[in-house]
Amino acid sequence: MTPQQRFEQLRKLAYIDPFKEVEYPPIAISYGEYKTKDKTYYTPIGTYGNFSFVQAPPKSKKTFFISMLAGAYLTDTTKYTGNIRGHRDGKRLVHFDTEQGAPHAQRVFKRVLDMSGYNGLEYDTYGLRTFSTQQRLEFIDLYLDLCGEDVGVMIVDGIADLVIDVNDIRESNEIVQRIMRWTEKHNVHIIVVIHSNFNSDKPTGHLGSFLEKKTETQIQLKVREDDDNIVDVICKRSRSYPFEDFSFEVDREGIPSIIDKIDNVLRIDTPF
Repeated sequence: MTPQQRFEQLRKLAYIDPFKEVEYPPIAISYGEYKTKDKTYYTPIGTYGNFSFVQAPPKSKKTFFISMLAGAYLTDTTKYTGNIRGHRDGKRLVHFDTEQGAPHAQRVFKRVLDMSGYNGLEYDTYGLRTFSTQQRLEFIDLYLDLCGEDVGVMIVDGIADLVIDVNDIRESNEIVQRIMRWTEKHNVHIIVVIHSNFNSDKPTGHLGSFLEKKTETQIQLKVREDDDNIVDVICKRSRSYPFEDFSFEVDREGIPSIIDKIDNVLRIDTPF
């Protein structure tokens, strides 16, 4: 292939016609609504063909929040998830847990079914803790290549286990590029979970920095100082209309549910 032929090949892939009418990507998961002069829209947490990430310190009930998103996606809404709404349209939800052993991961997956009342036929659940980093990536690649046509949302809890070192610039960049290829190739919305740095609002390492630059929505969880059973959910950044911040609590049975909105929380709404 000559340089000219290679250029034309890449040019066809990269060119975007500024005059072509482009539709906004369909919403995968939303929270609440917003109004314009002529119409009311669902406020996206995430759209198909993009990715979002959830960040919080350890032990901040991240898996409980993920359970709410998963439950709402499976059945459009649940009695626990308030204004969180899924727009599944018959697609599958795949849920990868990389951190927990089988008993704990199974408990998380079952919680989603308990909350949603769903039969589980379009909810695929996998624990990848015992796999090597390379095996985890290989398995996800194979799953998407073989089943990606039917997948709408993919959850990876947590993304740090798909790299060897979250502070390796090249490795961090490569995994974020890989996530973007997955979203575009399979038109899925991917939700990843990452820890925050200690005593900081920044997600961990260079991996967190690369995620911030490329994500559609950055969601931050903060446990309240006066009640560690209540978690505030903050839309830290969004490329689209930001959803309103809200809170959830976990009851004695281990079920999370939305309780109210947050007042007087600083939010960064400016798109990248």
